[in-house]
Amino acid sequence: MNTIKTLCFVIAALSSYAALVYRLCQIRRSWRDNAYRALVVTLLLQCLTFTMGAVAMGSESFLGVGNLAILVMHVSAVAFCVSAQIILLRWAATGEEAVWRTRSWLITGVALNALLIALFFVADGPGRPASDFNTGSGQPLVLTYLLVFIASQAVPCVTIFRQCGPYARMAGQTSLGQALRLLSVTAVILFLYCLARTVNILTAASGLDIGAWQLAASVFSAAGIVTLSLSLTISSWGPSAGRLLEWWRNYRSYRVLYPLWRDLYESSPDIVLEPPGASVSDLDYRLHRRVIEIRDGWRDLRPYIDRAPNGAGPAHPEASEESRQAYAEAAQIRRALDAKRTGTVPVDNKDAGDFEERDTDNFTAEVTWLTKVASAYRKLG
Repeated sequence: MNTIKTLCFVIAALSSYAALVYRLCQIRRSWRDNAYRALVVTLLLQCLTFTMGAVAMGSESFLGVGNLAILVMHVSAVAFCVSAQIILLRWAATGEEAVWRTRSWLITGVALNALLIALFFVADGPGRPASDFNTGSGQPLVLTYLLVFIASQAVPCVTIFRQCGPYARMAGQTSLGQALRLLSVTAVILFLYCLARTVNILTAASGLDIGAWQLAASVFSAAGIVTLSLSLTISSWGPSAGRLLEWWRNYRSYRVLYPLWRDLYESSPDIVLEPPGASVSDLDYRLHRRVIEIRDGWRDLRPYIDRAPNGAGPAHPEASEESRQAYAEAAQIRRALDAKRTGTVPVDNKDAGDFEERDTDNFTAEVTWLTKVASAYRKLG
């Protein structure tokens, strides 16, 4: 059990350091920004919190003082929560309101940390077993210390969650909006950590053993901090990740369209303006060309497309209407290619009309539709 807890602390610490290093790479152009400085301080406190957690799991003393690593971890965790709340204020509010609320959180954080330090030493924290600060061991002062600490973590989770929703809607689909939505998810996960930790303490105080369920708090903590690290950095890497995801989707569509494009090209070589190539260095251009060439090849087949109903192909019985239509059109294309090769012109053919009467001005929708048709076409083969 201790191994898993230590691993969770290490994962949280590594994600914190990764986020800190990533943000420090932007220090030259962002250091004059107050929000950036607050973010760096938050990440430093986050790193300190979980580094001390890992140290506490490996040794009962730090700098020669018993359980000092636990106290430093808790104090820095309170400061880290306050700093995260201030970051949210910097993101979402300006003017006197932000200044006043920032001061209120700073005063609250200082008061909470003073209370934790006082309780730690009054309860003889340095002389107690480290396990006392995990469960409380029924000692009133230690229980009070732990419950104050948990409350100091739970309250910011609630306030951040309540604030992130309206601010995220105001920010829309921007990188800030994505960060706020991810931060609200973080608040939920860390609040679950607080609940699980409270259950651990209260069940231990009541003499109940919940066994492996005690690990839930550590798992929620690690998951929450990884999510937090992502939310505090997504405004920087989010747009790049979005472009990479878009490139991958286009590349996948480009590959899926190949079998359909190949057979249409073999049937009507004139649809290709440039010699076919395998390079995807200019993927947007090549995807546009592939869609246009499929469209032209499809038009060339119109005299050979039989308008008589022939079923929707082997689509799954529970497939959507669009999927059945994609199978039907893929089957029509395959029969039309066979008809063109044999020179057979159907009596009731599609020799007039636009490109399947579809809106070709919406390129994204057209790629999505052609990808479905190409997938059905490959399965029919």
